[in-house]
Amino acid sequence: MSPITKLLIANRGEIASRVIRTAREMDIACVAVYSDADADALFVREADEAVRLPGTAPADTYLRGDLILEAARATGVDAIHPGYGFLSENSGFARDCAAAGIIFVGPPPEAIDSMGSKIEAKKTMAAAGVPVLPGITIDTEAEIDASALSARVAAEIGYPVLVKAAFGGGGRGMRIVRDEAGLIEAVEGARREAVTAFGDGTVFLERFLDSPRHIEVQIFADTQGNVVHLFERECSIQRRYQKIIEEAPSPVVDDALREELGRAAVAAGKAIGYVGAGTAEFVMGSDGGFYFLEVNTRLQVEHPVTELVTGLDLVRLQLEVAEGNPLPDEALHATVTGHAIEVRLYAEDVPAGFLPATGTVHGFSVPDLPGIRVDAGVSEGSEVGVHYDPMLAKVIAWGATRDQARRRLARALAESSLHGVVTNRELLVGILREPEFAAGTIDTGYLTRHDPVTLSRAGRGANIVAVHALAAALAAQAVRRASARVLGHVRSGYRNAPSGWQEAVFDIEGEEVDVRYRVGRSGLRAIVDGTELPGVVLHSATPDRVDLLVGGVRRPCAIRRVGDTAYVDSALGSTTVVEAERFPEPGSRNAPGSLLAPMPGTVVRVPVEVGAEVKEGTTILVLEAMKMEHTVSAPVDGTVTELRVRPGQTVDLGAVLAVVEAPE
Repeated sequence: MSPITKLLIANRGEIASRVIRTAREMDIACVAVYSDADADALFVREADEAVRLPGTAPADTYLRGDLILEAARATGVDAIHPGYGFLSENSGFARDCAAAGIIFVGPPPEAIDSMGSKIEAKKTMAAAGVPVLPGITIDTEAEIDASALSARVAAEIGYPVLVKAAFGGGGRGMRIVRDEAGLIEAVEGARREAVTAFGDGTVFLERFLDSPRHIEVQIFADTQGNVVHLFERECSIQRRYQKIIEEAPSPVVDDALREELGRAAVAAGKAIGYVGAGTAEFVMGSDGGFYFLEVNTRLQVEHPVTELVTGLDLVRLQLEVAEGNPLPDEALHATVTGHAIEVRLYAEDVPAGFLPATGTVHGFSVPDLPGIRVDAGVSEGSEVGVHYDPMLAKVIAWGATRDQARRRLARALAESSLHGVVTNRELLVGILREPEFAAGTIDTGYLTRHDPVTLSRAGRGANIVAVHALAAALAAQAVRRASARVLGHVRSGYRNAPSGWQEAVFDIEGEEVDVRYRVGRSGLRAIVDGTELPGVVLHSATPDRVDLLVGGVRRPCAIRRVGDTAYVDSALGSTTVVEAERFPEPGSRNAPGSLLAPMPGTVVRVPVEVGAEVKEGTTILVLEAMKMEHTVSAPVDGTVTELRVRPGQTVDLGAVLAVVEAPE
């Protein structure tokens, strides 16, 4: 093959930026494709050229192979890198690239076909002697006979059962069923999600192992027949069956087990004629026994941890192999040095049940500490919508030991700022500092044993709301003083003679917080929600920084103000403080019993009708956002008196969806 001189990245977000970074180091020109929602995205600005894909939904843009090939021809590229997700495991697209004379930076279509169906992949691995779990397949068009399926599951698998989409990955379309009662609903829900995410509703059912470890092995192969493994990664910290923290190497895999895992992964690669970067995934029990899950025929989200411990650039290797070059000696004889841990920073509200979050990014920064790497898909001003995966960035730390990497990463995250969008940052910090994680005694059941909300609040100071509310009030007053036309030299809040209290009302985490303060000759007095704060001393107050002493502890607070919202950061944590509407319009309050949209999304199902009598927990409707389904349930026993939405309708955050009235 000829050298690649111009590369189109058929993806978006942080992976597009990641590929661009390495390609430019190799003097390869880069072309981005983008949807209307991504017109101002970071990766578009980083590319040398960019081509618009009209529309916003993935099916109309990033999943349109014909449009991407049209963009490739128009810009004269030599190759297409599919990143991960979207078309990265689409054998038809790989064939179309070959037919167009364009290099597909990935494995041969035949290898994708063999692993594209998890069902066929299991058969292939079983034939190769790799341990697999028994399962049942349900085709996308098959009618579901509830009684017959229940009988088969009881006889062939047993409970608990894992229901999983046959195509795709990322935890989409995955359900765990503990007993017969939830089986049919789980299968139907998985099929709907699979159709939306991957265009095929085929699912399979297999025995679910409670709380195993999730271990995967990075493999790499070239066109000269070399197939190697680049060691394992531990991916056991998951929520909703999607990884959020990964590390390399695994804290429980010794040299003997590492060799056994590596042999199995290499054998899998050879069995399917693999070329390029791929990952063999396994579940592992406490006895060290492992069972095949799947082979991901693409680069993985978590590839940076492998890069940091091996010193290899996996994207560079992908491009070199795609050019027809053999794997270099450093890949054929790779070694592990130190330890690396990666966290996925998601736009989601953990206390609200991991609901996707949207908004405009303000002030995103991660401190430049030793051993820290950031692969980001957003920057100042980026818009985070409902159309795509909620991952904003990956933050990765390397250390000579696992503990050093863990501590570095926890500190970097704790000192990071990302305003305007609710994220899972506090949860990630809480996990990294939790003793069980620190000891490496983890498995896929970690977040069932450890409450995510409790972990998210573990690092927050007890008086964070009071201190940050007062800081926000003083910063707002400083803004007003800065624009004052008279007595501009007088410090914020000062009164020459005793006078009434200054007052501010804020919305903090859904609660109304009242702040009253007064600055006089004797200093600052402050009352928050009726309680006077002890020993308050105001050292300084500017629009973007308030230095307070409260209860004998000095608390410098950084404030970033956007409209009526102040983002306050200190050693206590981070708080979003919204100035409350003091005099709302009459009739603007929602009626009692109103069910509000927890995030922007699309209504996919409304299984009840107006007038229906429902019990607490009954599904009223199902929303889809960021490729995930979210159920809106009745909060109490009552009657559905209003349904304001229909299937297919798009709704905004906070919109009234339905009203359930409780009996008098």
